[in-house]
Amino acid sequence: MLGVIRRRVASGGSSSSSSSILKQSLQTIRPVSSSTSRVSEEILSHPRGFGHVRKFSCLAPLRGRAISSRTMREGVSNMELTASKLILSRPFSSDSGDLVDAVVPFMGESITDGTLAKFLKNPGDRVEVDEPIAQIETDKVTIDVASPEAGVIKELIAKEGDTVEPGTKIAVISKSGEGVAHAAPSENASKKAAPKQSAPEMKDEEKIKPKVEASPVPAKPKTPAPPPPKRSATEPQLPPKEKERRVPMTRLRKRVATRLKDSQNTFALLTTFNEVDMTNLMKLRSEYKDAFVEKHGVKLGLMSGFIKAAVSGLQNQPIINAVIDGDDIIYRDYIDISIAVGTPKGLVVPVIRNAEKMNFAEIEKEINTLAKKANDGTISIDEMAGGSFTISNGGVYGSLLSTPIINPPQSAILGMHSIVSRPMVVGGNVVPRPMMYIALTYDHRLIDGREAVFFLRRIKDVVEDPRRLLLDV
Repeated sequence: MLGVIRRRVASGGSSSSSSSILKQSLQTIRPVSSSTSRVSEEILSHPRGFGHVRKFSCLAPLRGRAISSRTMREGVSNMELTASKLILSRPFSSDSGDLVDAVVPFMGESITDGTLAKFLKNPGDRVEVDEPIAQIETDKVTIDVASPEAGVIKELIAKEGDTVEPGTKIAVISKSGEGVAHAAPSENASKKAAPKQSAPEMKDEEKIKPKVEASPVPAKPKTPAPPPPKRSATEPQLPPKEKERRVPMTRLRKRVATRLKDSQNTFALLTTFNEVDMTNLMKLRSEYKDAFVEKHGVKLGLMSGFIKAAVSGLQNQPIINAVIDGDDIIYRDYIDISIAVGTPKGLVVPVIRNAEKMNFAEIEKEINTLAKKANDGTISIDEMAGGSFTISNGGVYGSLLSTPIINPPQSAILGMHSIVSRPMVVGGNVVPRPMMYIALTYDHRLIDGREAVFFLRRIKDVVEDPRRLLLDV
C-alpha cells in the first residue's frame, strides 16, 4: 500500500508544498516503529524533496509489522484532498516572470461558458491594470476580460467567435514589452500591398494559367454527388436570395428567444386591460419636479409612480406575486420589481430589490443607475437575477397597446403604453385628458380573473389619485 503513496506523490515535484502534503498524509498513519518514523522524517526533510521517495516502499514489511489498509486509505485520501485544495487556490491568471496570461474570469454561478465577441486591443498595444482587452458575450450579459497587469499585449491566443469557459487563456501580456512587435502596422501594410500587384506579375499569372489548362486530363467516371444533409425541423429551409445576408444570432438574443417561447409553452397566458387618466400624476410631477431635483439630485419620472402603485397592488393581491413550483405555490414575502430595458444588444431586465421599502427618490435613483449600466453593458448577473414582478414600458417607443409576455419564473407582467390625449367624459362634460392603456398578462393556472382585475384596478386608482398612497386607502 505504501507503493500507492509513492506513485501518488512521485509526480508532485520537489517543492516544499509536496513535502507538506506527504507529511500531512503520514500524520494520519500510526508509526510502525521508531526506526520507521526516523526514516520517514529523513525522506520528508531531504533537500531533494521526493526525488528519492521510491525507496520509501521498502518500509512496509519492516520488523514483520504492516500498516492496515484502512489506515492507508485514510492517508491517501487526506493527501488527495490537500493537493486538490492547493490546485483550486490558483488564481484566474498565470504569471511566469515577464509574461502574464489574461484568462476568462468567473462569469456567474449559472453561466458555464460564453462567446468571445471581440478583442478591444491588438498585439503590440499598451494596456494598464484592469483595462478591458476583450468582451465575452453570455446568455445574459456581456462581460469584460481585464488585463491582470500593466504591459504590452504579446499575442492573442483565442479567436473572436470561440466558445470559452472561465479560466480559458485568451491573450499573453508582457510586463516589460521587450521583444513585442507592433503587428497592427504590418498587417495594414500587407493589406494595402495586396491589391497593388504590378501589371507584369498579373500578365505572368495569366500566361501560366492557359498552359496548365492545356495539359490533358484523363477522364474520370462520374460519381453521384452525396445527398445533402437533412436539416432539423427547427432550422429554416430558405433558398438563398439576392440582397439577403445571414447573420448568426447573439447568445443574448438566443436566450431571450428561448425564454419567451418557453413562457408561451408553459403558462396559460391571459391579458386584461384598463385605461388610466394621467392628469393628477403628471400634475404632481410638474409641480414638484424642481424641488425634487434640488433635494434628491434626480428627476421625478412616471415610472416611480407606477412602481409604487404596483407595490400597493401586490400587497393587496399577494397571489400576483406568487409562482407555481411543481405541485406547490411559492408565496413571496418580498417585492422585487423587474424593469424591462431595451438595449442595442437586446432586452435585459434589471431588478429593483425590496421595492416595498423604497420611496420615490430611492426608486428613481435605482432606475437611473440600472438603466445606465444596462445601456453601457456593465450590468452584472446579480443585478438581473430574481424578480417577482415585471413592468414593461413600451410607451417610450410609442406603443399604444400590446400584450406583454411573462418573464419566467414570474406569474404576471404589467405593460405601460404611450400617453395620448383623448376626449373623456368628466362630470358630464367632454374634456381632453392624457390617457394611457395598461395591460396585465398573468398565468391563469394560478391567478383567476377576479384577482387580476382587482390588481389592475388598484393600479388605476393609485395612479389617478396618488394621495391614496399617503392614506393607504
